[in-house]
Amino acid sequence: MGDAAGADTGMALARGIALEDEAGIGALTLGGWLRAVCERYGEAEALVLHTPAGVVRWSYARLWDEAFAVARALVACGVGKGTRVGVLATNRPEFLAGVFGTALAGGVATTISTFFTAPELGTVLEMAGCSVLLAERQVLKKDFAAMLLTLDPAIAEAAPGRIASTRFPFLTHIALIDSEQGEGGIEGWRDFCARGHGVDPAMVESRAASVAPSDPGALFFSSGSTGKAKGILSAHRGVCLQLWRWPQWYAIKTPPRTWSANGFFWSGNFAMALGGTLSAGGSLVLQRWFDAEEALDLMAAERASMVLAWPHQWAQLTSAAGYAGADLSALHYIDAGTPLAQHASVNTDWREPARAYGNTETFTLITVYPAGTPDAVAVGSHGLPTAGSTVKVVDPLSGVLLRVGERGEIAVKGPTLMLCYLGIPLDQSLDDEGFLRTGDGGFIDAEGRLFWEGRLNDIIKTGGANVSPLEIDAVIRACPAVKMSQTVGVPDELLGEMVVTCIVRHAGASLDEAAIRDFAKAQLSSYKLPRRVLFVAEDQLQTTGSAKIKTADLRALAAGMLAGSTRA
Repeated sequence: MGDAAGADTGMALARGIALEDEAGIGALTLGGWLRAVCERYGEAEALVLHTPAGVVRWSYARLWDEAFAVARALVACGVGKGTRVGVLATNRPEFLAGVFGTALAGGVATTISTFFTAPELGTVLEMAGCSVLLAERQVLKKDFAAMLLTLDPAIAEAAPGRIASTRFPFLTHIALIDSEQGEGGIEGWRDFCARGHGVDPAMVESRAASVAPSDPGALFFSSGSTGKAKGILSAHRGVCLQLWRWPQWYAIKTPPRTWSANGFFWSGNFAMALGGTLSAGGSLVLQRWFDAEEALDLMAAERASMVLAWPHQWAQLTSAAGYAGADLSALHYIDAGTPLAQHASVNTDWREPARAYGNTETFTLITVYPAGTPDAVAVGSHGLPTAGSTVKVVDPLSGVLLRVGERGEIAVKGPTLMLCYLGIPLDQSLDDEGFLRTGDGGFIDAEGRLFWEGRLNDIIKTGGANVSPLEIDAVIRACPAVKMSQTVGVPDELLGEMVVTCIVRHAGASLDEAAIRDFAKAQLSSYKLPRRVLFVAEDQLQTTGSAKIKTADLRALAAGMLAGSTRA
């Protein structure tokens, strides 16, 4: 998976094995990947969704047919090679049909978060330049059809297929994937699919065959800690490499039944769930949005063997009504160290590939140790470079390559690196050698292993020392009374920055500042111990849609609390 380039040169640069030496890789276009898994697994169940109207189950063959039908409709709508098609939906069968139908038609699947507000949605649609938008109308309290009609009155005044919007000048078609009822220029799903009835299936086959792995294939939006979305365009090859890799990183031996409620419109959930499951012949147990009690019911009823959950969801699952009596005995691909793995019915020693590093720009991981890697091998690192990839650590100001063990900024390049950020020339995104400067801090050791230490602007500089909030929170989150923890640096005249940890207690827990410091003393050096511990409400830890805490906002909150302007 990687070599010890750093050990050979003494410089902080490590390379993965040659891409051509990597095993287990199949077709490198999204349409080709879908064809491969659907032909391989045929009538096996690909997904299941429980709805108020009943249970929906699609085989792999059905998934292919539905995606192909969407592709025919998109061709009828004028989608051509490189045309962007927006998919605004939760985790439901039509999301997959929309994304892969777009790929078969030759377009670029543009995934859009259902967490977006109306202004955010408007901005993203302007950025993306979608010609067709496939949207789920009703998501919790949001009505996206009403939202779209408000964003531009021209949509309300148009006939279906004849949208002429000056705000969204490329947008001509909008269809609702969960409704047969249209409104204004928005049409229902049946009418949209019917557009493709006159399209020769051979046309779709020809288009799919003409797509090259190097062509733009997917446009995802990153919801970084600033909360401002960035459009990240990826080639088919980059996405498909990761889809084939995830079952290997998970060390899948039996096709998993994977529960997830986290949006596939984020690259991580897309690659982990779809790749880790469908590439291995498993089934997706879909939940449109997270509800802990419903999630437990789904895991039990569908005999889920894998759970893809965010850290903040563990506490909600374990405190949900019915948790103690739930039958979770089918769970296997769930990290043995997570709270759910401690359930009386669960018996697993599996460890997730958490020793890894990546981002949306690399379409998930670019360094990794696979599931089950011994601690003695990983030694607290974040893995070795993936096949074909190179990782280096440079001085954040000068860009000069550092030596092994020296801390600096992580820079990456490889076959899964994005094609570009929307609206930003590539020479403004990459350095002179084609590396993406990530803004993350860390170092490479003599074995070529990467050690990630967090965002450079999150590294706390206190009393002349650099402190990683990741290290501090890893210790404090192990305290049984702590539900959530986030450490930040707050400006301090004496120290430069003061180490401050903000904590959400578990309901009913008794915990004070001294108890936290005493708990952490056994594992943290004195200069790493939080000088102050602040107890906050869970809603004060503002997060992005992908559950990343907005550290800038939290830093301001902590500074205000310490100044006495607010109270915990």
